[in-house]
Amino acid sequence: MTTFAGLVATFVEFLTVAIHTILYERAIYPAETFLSARKYQYAVRQNRHPRVCGWIQDAVSAVEAELLKGTVARVALVIFSASSQPLERFLFDLSNFPEVPPDELNTPFERATVQESSRQPAGDETALVSNDLVPDLSVNLEEQFRATMARLSTCGSHLGQLPPDCTYTVVIENKHNAPPPIGRPQPWIPVEPNLQVQRSTDEQSADHFKQNSKQSEKEFEDTQDSDLGGARTLPIRSVKAGEMIFELWVEEGKSKGLLAEASAG
Repeated sequence: MTTFAGLVATFVEFLTVAIHTILYERAIYPAETFLSARKYQYAVRQNRHPRVCGWIQDAVSAVEAELLKGTVARVALVIFSASSQPLERFLFDLSNFPEVPPDELNTPFERATVQESSRQPAGDETALVSNDLVPDLSVNLEEQFRATMARLSTCGSHLGQLPPDCTYTVVIENKHNAPPPIGRPQPWIPVEPNLQVQRSTDEQSADHFKQNSKQSEKEFEDTQDSDLGGARTLPIRSVKAGEMIFELWVEEGKSKGLLAEASAG
């Protein structure tokens, strides 16, 4: 994990394991469709259905392509009810990832050990440190990934049971002023405005959404971000090891409470 490309590859590998874990813990598929496995020296679950595995791999690969462009602020796994109401969002906040030019994706990060830094004269810039002086972050990162998986594996007891027939998808939130991921083939589509974040470029977002639907700009603005924030937020874990810095939490949607009340009634 000495380059940005290596950082992204390490994260998407973790994201793959996290998605399988979330699908198991939230009972999106029957428990018998999951295999027991080990990752980060921790017992995890992996769905064994080829189509599920293929979909997750395709989604993670699409996320990886956008991460390498440096345009992604957040990645989320969103769980929907059978009527397409957002119930839970598992959010990975990647806004603290380093920004690296496209031609430097494989350039080693500049790092300094405590000993190297202490030898630098006051006011001098830290010099590029050779690989043999760079501290090994792999052990620390594995410990933090393991702790995160432990938290994800117990999230079900804090979130409660989901209704039957839930679906899910992977969503990315771009950084401010970042261009949308448009191209051919097109793995991404604009989300409904109720799941889009209010930002300073609302007019551009509205124009982009209108190109992909018959919804008017007024309807877009009235409903934008209405399903974000949720009724409750559950922190999962903050990870910080070298340049690998991100936060993970769960947001329970407002519609989840409404469904629970309707069921109770």
